[in-house]
Order: sequence, then C-alpha cells, then structure tokens
Amino acid sequence: MRDARARRAERRIVVEGPHLLAAALDAGLKPVAVFGTEAGLARPDIQRLAKQPIVVSASVFNSIADAETPVGVAAELALPEMQREGSAVLLEGIQDAGNVGAIIRSAAAFGAGAVVVDRQCADPWSAKVLRAGQGGHFALAIRQVDDLSAAVTDHRLICTVVAGGRPLREANLSGRIAWAFGTEGAGLSDRMLARAAERVTIPMAGSESLNVAAAAAICFYEAFCRERGF
Repeated sequence: MRDARARRAERRIVVEGPHLLAAALDAGLKPVAVFGTEAGLARPDIQRLAKQPIVVSASVFNSIADAETPVGVAAELALPEMQREGSAVLLEGIQDAGNVGAIIRSAAAFGAGAVVVDRQCADPWSAKVLRAGQGGHFALAIRQVDDLSAAVTDHRLICTVVAGGRPLREANLSGRIAWAFGTEGAGLSDRMLARAAERVTIPMAGSESLNVAAAAAICFYEAFCRERGF
C-alpha cells in the first residue's frame, strides 16, 4: 500500500472502496483477492462485486487501509497493463498525488489513450492517486519512465507554458498529439520544451496561473471538442 518499489517489484496494487473495485471489474480486471470487514462486505453493492472475499477484523483492515475513513472493503489486483489508442499525456515532476490523480481522471474522461509520468512524479498507482483518479486508471495505459522526453515517439509534442505560448484556441491539435505538463512552480524542463512541436498557453483574465490539473482538463476538453466537432 505504501511502498512504490514493492508495488513495482510485485506487480500488484490495492484499491479501496466499491467504486474503484467496480471500475476495475468493468475494465475486465480480475482481483487476486477481495478483502474487508464484515460490515464492509455486507454492503449490497459489495455483495454484487465480491466473490469469496476474505474477512478481516476492523483493526486489521484499518492497519492496511490508506483512507482516513475506510469503507471496509479493498481488493488486490495485478498491476494493469492496458493498451489504448488516443492522445498521450506526459507529466514531469508533478509530486502532488491529488493533481496526478485528477489529471488521470480528466484524461480518461476526454478520451486520452495513455498517461506517462517520470520518476519525480507521484507514483500513479499509490492509494492517494488511485482515489483521486476515481477509476480513470482503468481506462488508460499508464506507465512510469526514467526519461520522459524519450517517451515521445509518434506523437506531436504540445508543451503547456504559463506565458508566451500560442493561445490554446489557435493551437494545432490535429493528429496524434502528446500533451506535456510540468510543475506549477518550475514548469517543464528545457529538455522537454526543446522537443515541443508547439508551446501552448491558456489565456486568463487575472490569475497568475491555473492549478495544473485544471489546466490539463481545459486542454483535454478543447481537443475533445474539436475532434468531435462541438
């Protein structure tokens, strides 16, 4: 639950709560095990989802769970290895788990195919990122790499910058694109910016900058609307 290296070594993750369990099952994933407290497993929505669950005491479950108010049910899953078509999303150095999860959620909502993060980002399979992703993890191909700039192969790289880029409405968003987002303070590295086919800025009325997750959602929505002719 708390060790990213252990998750990578064991190729296992743990999801908490009925919503994430249902999302994993809907994506065709089969849990290695479902476990929870008697009260948690007695919920009608869980009885529909869980086959032969393992019952543990509340104290044992609470020692495992990451959520502040555990709902009493969780599942162990093999680390998903999805393959999806669509745009790619590259995240560089974004350490806030809530932001990484929110970006994954928005990327799934607007039809992205993959999210790629570097080693400085919050682990995309941590409990906090999974909760913030609200099931979006199971609609995307997600991977973590050592060299993010090398992950751009057959996509046009669009780097988001706070100022000085082409206004989003004027940007060329056609074809296979890869969005790149950096930290809210430092932004994207010079190495990533050097690979950009285009630099894009979201025009704003007064605020110095948007939260990175909000900026990502705006970019995804703009590309989605153009693709669908909205």
